Amino acid sequence: MRVSAFAPRIVWHAPVMFVLGLWLAMASLTVADQPDLEIFTRAGCPWCAEAERFVAGLRAEQPGIAVVVHDVERDAAARARLGELAAEAGTVRLGVPAFRVGGELIIGFQPGETDGRIRALLAGAAPVGQVPAIETALGRLDVRALGLPLFTVMLGLLDGFNPCAMWVLLFVLALLVNLHSRTRMLLIAGVFVAVSGLAYYAFMAAWLNVFLIVGHSRAVEIVLGIVAVSVGALNVKDFMALGRGPSLAIPETAKPGIYGRVRGIVQAENLGAALAGAVVLAVLVNLVELACTAGLPIVYTRVLSSLPMPAWRYYAYLALYNAAYVFDDGLVLAVAVVTLGRYKLQERQARWLKLLSGAVMLALGATLLANVA
Repeated sequence: MRVSAFAPRIVWHAPVMFVLGLWLAMASLTVADQPDLEIFTRAGCPWCAEAERFVAGLRAEQPGIAVVVHDVERDAAARARLGELAAEAGTVRLGVPAFRVGGELIIGFQPGETDGRIRALLAGAAPVGQVPAIETALGRLDVRALGLPLFTVMLGLLDGFNPCAMWVLLFVLALLVNLHSRTRMLLIAGVFVAVSGLAYYAFMAAWLNVFLIVGHSRAVEIVLGIVAVSVGALNVKDFMALGRGPSLAIPETAKPGIYGRVRGIVQAENLGAALAGAVVLAVLVNLVELACTAGLPIVYTRVLSSLPMPAWRYYAYLALYNAAYVFDDGLVLAVAVVTLGRYKLQERQARWLKLLSGAVMLALGATLLANVA
């Protein structure tokens, strides 16, 4: 068998439909979590080059399969991934090229032998691991490719309607109406929304890096699954008994400080001071409401970190999530600026938002726990 050794280096209807849509997106994402074929290679390895030519031809023959190519020389995570697969397979012999296909690890590449074995494993795994491409008037549409973007946007939109975050924004807008200036209101509230999004992005990026460092861990997935189920249960409880018992909300002790800062922004003598106040308020509010809003972004970043992709794509998906997150706020802001009206998050609305968020968290938690069962 031709193998090139390598030495590792340290280097209600609407809510129900929304939940259903997220569940379907999560289902397709779960499929994408495990590509049909992974190949591990390194530069300068002749057998790796031959194996990559075979894989390129295979992708041309079967465009519906998902293939991930890892470079073990340049990517420390790829080396760790291969070591993890080898440990699971009970082999101590590591080398490249290596393939993970159909739940099996294959070390080395022998033309006429290894390629046939890989084809057979792919054929056997197709009913479970392969999502068909759909022919449309615009060409081939890969359902697998739609899973993560759809999941990201839907979860970001839901997160943006979090009662804690929405309560603060509506309070800010209600006081800014007193300025009787659409331009000033748009600028101040716009800065508040933008900085809130950036602070949220930084928070999620920090969690992403923690999960990328920790790597795949059943213990972490179990803990996150339990946390997600617990958060979901608390939110569902709030739908039925809001204000009674334990709850995830902005602490009452923090609200006077928020009130005072918002009034200071409205009463600021010049626009610069008001904008600076909006920046500070946005950062502080994100810190204060972490316990209320952290559930969805933490679970999302864990799911994201489990998918093999280049580093820039992780941050691009975080940007997509946060664009969806602030879209809700932007919509509310636009309505308030156009109408110059005062709006308040009513208890009935808060209850429904809690139910929707809780149902999604329960679904995500159950999925995480099922994946490690």
